[in-house]
Amino acid sequence: MYDVIIIGAGVTGCAAARWLSRYDAHVCVLEKEEDVCCGTSKANSAIVHAGFDAENGSLMAKLNVRGSEMMEALSKELDFSYNRCGSLVVCLSEEDRPKLQALYENGLQNGVKGLEIIDRKRLVELEPNVSDDAVAALWAPTGAICCPFEMTLAFAENAAQNGVEFCFDTEVQSLCRTGEGWVVRTNNGAFRSRAIVNAAGVYADVFHNAVCEKPIHITPRRGDYCLLDHSAEGFVRHTVFQLPGKFGKGVLVSPTVHGNVIVGPTAIDITDREGTNTTAAGLNEVVQKAGLSMKNLPMRQTITSFAGLRAHEDGHEFLIGESAQDFFDCAGIESPGLSSAPAIGELVAGMLRKKYGFAEKRDFVATRKGILDPKTLSTEAWNALIQREPAYGQIICRCESVTEGEILDAIRRPLGAKSLDGVKRRTRAGMGRCQAGFCSPRVMEILSRERNVPLSSITKNGAGSELIVGVTKDKYAEVRDEA
Repeated sequence: MYDVIIIGAGVTGCAAARWLSRYDAHVCVLEKEEDVCCGTSKANSAIVHAGFDAENGSLMAKLNVRGSEMMEALSKELDFSYNRCGSLVVCLSEEDRPKLQALYENGLQNGVKGLEIIDRKRLVELEPNVSDDAVAALWAPTGAICCPFEMTLAFAENAAQNGVEFCFDTEVQSLCRTGEGWVVRTNNGAFRSRAIVNAAGVYADVFHNAVCEKPIHITPRRGDYCLLDHSAEGFVRHTVFQLPGKFGKGVLVSPTVHGNVIVGPTAIDITDREGTNTTAAGLNEVVQKAGLSMKNLPMRQTITSFAGLRAHEDGHEFLIGESAQDFFDCAGIESPGLSSAPAIGELVAGMLRKKYGFAEKRDFVATRKGILDPKTLSTEAWNALIQREPAYGQIICRCESVTEGEILDAIRRPLGAKSLDGVKRRTRAGMGRCQAGFCSPRVMEILSRERNVPLSSITKNGAGSELIVGVTKDKYAEVRDEA
């Protein structure tokens, strides 16, 4: 019998788990995929929005600003990548200046600090490659970029470190209210809990509507992206937005914390809740719209494209609170959901603590250490590390210079990697120019050895994505013996 079951191990569910782990509560996170960060949280712009865009007075606006304020300190406390590079909203015509002014005033009302409307001269100083049509911009120095994989994993690992249980490959099939709380039936059996937190992303309306009188509706909104190689580093210095339209903030161009450039997203409403395929039309739209705000985009440096889904609620608002007895929603968490995640976790944990009287733990551990990247060390320190642990001298992923030591850490740490994508999210092995073309066999061998399972059971991203059927010599021997 758990005190709280959280459905979904994306950034929202993991943030709620991390803040709940402060209290003496028995908490479990159920996730249908094989790892944390397998849905919207793995495929987004990686932007920490300043908070000027959300409608003043909305929960979205309040949690965006609060989450942004929390992020820098959290990045140090939980050891994930974060860079407060600032953001720009580019105005491409004099006729649109009133819209830029309105955005500025909305940001002031939301409590965003340091906002300023700058002229073209200052804009070009900040972004030399900005479009020749740009006449002005909204400058938000508190805008930032982060690594969404690292952040979600940091929340999850810190929660696990403080006693939260995680059950992967566990899909919730039904919820039933009893006199003692909830029975959650899954493909791995039944779980019981006093309270439920619904952080199921694009599926959040399914669980809400199964137990709540007032229905909600979530539309999967697909966003296509292009990711550019490290060779494009420096082309853009800040996150560059266009003036928002009815489908959001438009196509952005931004640096990433790892030295790439990201371009996107589109905003295409679909019905398939698993529809993360890119389309030629979508990617062409990304390139065409990005070129409106930035000139000479080095799109030939694209190393991959991908798409993610946003959980768009019809009212374009975060739905957070107790929607039925002991059933708490975290629904409609679309952009700026990543930016708001720390504040959402704080809010949800506070609600549950208030209702159930959870006491604070005396032994709560607030910090977590991420995977060591030896490239951040001096040559002397790296050599000393290799002397102690030779695996840090063996490069496995050449594109991103990822060592065997980092991959071993990714597999062995709490909630360790079980698949190629799990290793990739934790270490960047496979995220470089060759897109895992060279390092996959070696990573598979390490996973097989460390997990003591056959190579044929190693997957890209969980059951059904196995990469090989066996080793050639073994298969030959089987056929020979049968003959």
